[in-house]
Amino acid sequence: MDQSLPHGVTLTAPSNERYAAILSEPALAFVAMLHRRFEGRRRELMAARDLRQVELDAGVLPDFLSSTAAVRESDWRIAPLPADLLNRRVEITGPVERKMMINALNSGANSFMADFEDSNCPTWDNQIEGQINVCDAYRRTIEWTSPEGKSYRLADSIATLILRPRGWHLLEKHVLVDGEAVSGALFDFALSFFHNIHYLREHGSATYYYLPKMESHLEARLWNDVFLAAQQALGVPAGTIKATVLIETILAAFEMDEILFELREHSSGLNAGRWDYIFSCIKKFKHNRDFCLANRGQITMTVPFMRSYALLLLKTCHRRCAPAIGGMAALIPIKNDAAANDKALAGVRADKERDAGDGYDGGWIAHPGLVPIAAAAFAAVLGDRPNQIEKQRDDVSICAADLIRFQPETPITEAGLAMNINVGIQYLGSWISGNGCVPIHNLMEDAATAEISRSQIWQWIRSPKGVLDDGRKVTVALFRELMAVEIARLKQEYGARWTRQYDDAAAMFDRLTTDDHFVEFLTLPGYDYLD
Repeated sequence: MDQSLPHGVTLTAPSNERYAAILSEPALAFVAMLHRRFEGRRRELMAARDLRQVELDAGVLPDFLSSTAAVRESDWRIAPLPADLLNRRVEITGPVERKMMINALNSGANSFMADFEDSNCPTWDNQIEGQINVCDAYRRTIEWTSPEGKSYRLADSIATLILRPRGWHLLEKHVLVDGEAVSGALFDFALSFFHNIHYLREHGSATYYYLPKMESHLEARLWNDVFLAAQQALGVPAGTIKATVLIETILAAFEMDEILFELREHSSGLNAGRWDYIFSCIKKFKHNRDFCLANRGQITMTVPFMRSYALLLLKTCHRRCAPAIGGMAALIPIKNDAAANDKALAGVRADKERDAGDGYDGGWIAHPGLVPIAAAAFAAVLGDRPNQIEKQRDDVSICAADLIRFQPETPITEAGLAMNINVGIQYLGSWISGNGCVPIHNLMEDAATAEISRSQIWQWIRSPKGVLDDGRKVTVALFRELMAVEIARLKQEYGARWTRQYDDAAAMFDRLTTDDHFVEFLTLPGYDYLD
């Protein structure tokens, strides 16, 4: 349909009457303002990531920054939190799909992270429908009726809504400003803020965010400046926006104090984004001949480097009066297998009990059926308190070496290699088909876990330590031999559900794994497959 666009703005995707309400001329002018003001800095920061990788490849190990020692050593706190972010003991996550949003908001969790990022495939329709769903959810008008006639609507009491925009590295190719594709992060943030902030303020709340994939405090500073500019442009007081940062890169783990400091007026704490964190460790140390991690299933939150990361995040947050939110328990309830289901639920229970006992203020789950388990784990420690920020953990002492003590290195098994191939192909096939949140082998997989699968194989092929427990070296030939077996198995299992997208996924997985050039994020080449 024809619609008025601001000067310099072009849409390369179709619109309609519903989309035009989200993509209004004032809203797109707001997007364009943020793009023109901050795109240059975003690109500089992406270039800085590349330079930092060159240093790592040359053997320069990460350390706490001497230039920001004063920030780490001085006494300061983040700004006070709004009432609806004080109790976050159970946070459920999922994509911005209409039915899933209703179920998550009704789940009994304290908060719901509605995801425009890793559990959402960024097709044009998914992104704009997601913005429509967010607007409806804030106004409590969101409803959905299944083809069978089952009706879904919000309960009287719902979770606090928190949004996760895309990371700084991703673009929105369907919206151009002065001929340049806009940042996916700015696009997702700008539309949600523009359309909802005044309504929410009238009802005693605001737009709250999760910020993903950052690698430095300078990237947090950029977000803070975006928030200031956005609030000023719409006449909203500074500090109204609140954002939790996912610490899901190894480099960000060395700058947690600094990240909180940069966002202190807008901060609502940190989250231990465990799956992307593991991927980041593999990616950043992929050329280090001393680095090699065992099968993905062996890398739990209790192994040395993950334990150090989790405790340092907790201590850092509470010292600054900021919430510390634990990471995702990817296990989901299992139907038709009571023993396997009991084992999965026991794993979730142990994960949340460990977080609560350590001092975390909440944790993530991926399925409404897990809310009671997570809630009970935190209730046993918190009682009626909304959080345990007063638990300072002065007993924790983590040095730089602790964060890079990467263990275990073994076992690497044929079954582990085959599982990585199996998960990677299934997830990519689903992602290319438009679905970014996929249950596979009783785990809720998203882009982060698929990234671990493909990056592990890439590194095992090239590392002298990439040797199976039976003595065979992981090679391209072995990878392709096992991939042929897994593809045949999946084709038989899927039957007619195996579509061209899964053939494309297998081809892309092969390229990502065998090409000597390591692709930073699988979603970058994957985006070319999407409308």
